[in-house]
Formats: sequence, C-alpha cells, structure tokens
Amino acid sequence: MIPASFDYHCPSTLQEAFALAQEYGENAKYLSGGHSLIPMMKLRLASPEHIIDIGRIDGLSYIKEEDGLLKIGALTTEADLEFSPLLQEKYPIITDAVKLIGDPSVRNKATLGGNLAHGDAANDHPAVMLALRAKIIAQGPNGSRSIDIDEFFQGFYTTELTQEEILTEIQIPAAGSGSGSAYHKIERKVGDYAASGVAVNISLANGVCQEIGIGLTNVNPQPLRASRSEDALRGKEVTDELIQEAAKMAGEDCKPTADLRGSVDYKRSITKELTKRMLNLAIERAKA
Repeated sequence: MIPASFDYHCPSTLQEAFALAQEYGENAKYLSGGHSLIPMMKLRLASPEHIIDIGRIDGLSYIKEEDGLLKIGALTTEADLEFSPLLQEKYPIITDAVKLIGDPSVRNKATLGGNLAHGDAANDHPAVMLALRAKIIAQGPNGSRSIDIDEFFQGFYTTELTQEEILTEIQIPAAGSGSGSAYHKIERKVGDYAASGVAVNISLANGVCQEIGIGLTNVNPQPLRASRSEDALRGKEVTDELIQEAAKMAGEDCKPTADLRGSVDYKRSITKELTKRMLNLAIERAKA
C-alpha cells in the first residue's frame, strides 16, 4: 500500500527537530532509518501528517567504551554494529542479534535507536538491551535524562519517551573478565520476526553467577525480562540442573499468543529450549 500524504522535514540539529516536534505535536513523528515506521505507514497503522527525519543530524553515530560504559549513538546503523571489532570481541550478543535482522540492505539503513524507540516486542534489540541492563539517554527541549531499560518499554509499541524527546544514546555496563553473552531466535525464514528469541548476559567468578540478564523476544506484549530465571541463577554455582530449571521458568513465565509462527505451547517450548542453549553458550564464552 501507499502511505497517506505527509509533509517531510529534515532538521540538521536536535534543537531544530525539537522545535518541529513542538510545532506539530501529535501530528508529527520522528524518523531515523525508517524500517519500522514506513512499513506501518504503508499499512495505514500510522498516518503522521509530518515526518521529522533526524537521520542527518551529526554526532549521533558512534560505538565506544568510555567511563566504564559501552556507549552507542542512536543513529548507529545495524551494519556498523555488525562489523564493529569491539562488539565482535567483547559484546557478541549484539552481533548475534544484528546478523538475524532483515538483510544487508535493511541493516545498511536501519538504526539501533530507531529499533528501540519503536517499542516493538517483536524486534530483537529490546531483549538484548534488557539482558545487558542498558540505560537509554533521551534528549528533549528541556534537556536530557537517563531511563533504565526496565522502565523504558511501557506497553504495546509504547515507550517512556515523550512526544518531543529523541533517543540519542544507549549506555551499557562495560564487559569485564568472566562475562559472556549470546542471542538467538527461531524464525520461519531469514529476516522474519521471531517465533521466540532469547538474550543472555552472564558474569561468572569461579563458576558462580555474579550477575545475570535474560531478555525474551516476541513472547509478551512488551519486551520481557525473565526475572524468575535470573533470580534462580544469581549468586549460585551454575550447574546443568540449575540451567534446566531456569529455562523451564522462562518457558512458563512468557505470555506468547498463537499466530502463523506457532501455537502458545510451541512458543513456550522453544523459549525454554533457547534459554537453555543461550545460557550454555554465554557461559562458554564467559569461560573463554
């Protein structure tokens, strides 16, 4: 389908973007890479009268470690994430996820910030950021603020961002020794949304789980943290039996719906299996 007509704006600074958002209010939408918003516009699920394209604002594309954090600019493309030596070496969970997103033509344009700001539980990055315990930096006319990832996703396609705010940076605690991470999803075909996906980030010391993050993809109306599974592992020596128990909890606690990608029972089953596999892979990477 063809989107409804709209006016296109291309600000060169954040302040210009904020001014446009204030002027047009709820009739305006920000756009970065466009691979989330434009398909919704084609289906007439969204019909903004004004598109504010922030994709050409300088200074919002970078990947760096600084002040004990991994910092990623919101306009960093999926392709930049995919080929980053830093992420490949120390944050493999991110490159795991990126390789499963769309195809190269999508990854060349789509951005991390746009993916997260869309607030879609079917996207891959929300689960990854839950596992990594990220913080979202948002800027608006009244300044910037930090939002914990557990507070960022508020519901179906809904985030903590206000109408005028722009997600500008993602901050992740820097990976230390003994940390490992992994992500995978089950999909019907390459580039499809997940029937289920699981992200795991774990920190080990002498075989004991010091910290753990587990995020689930597309098995809940909003991105879901497997909190009970995390609590079962944290502070304990990780054994095969404990991994099986944590995986079982993840399958029980998710809330999938039946659709063309599978039944509820099927999605619970693969969530359980993926949780077990990603825990084992993350532990293997942590030990290496």
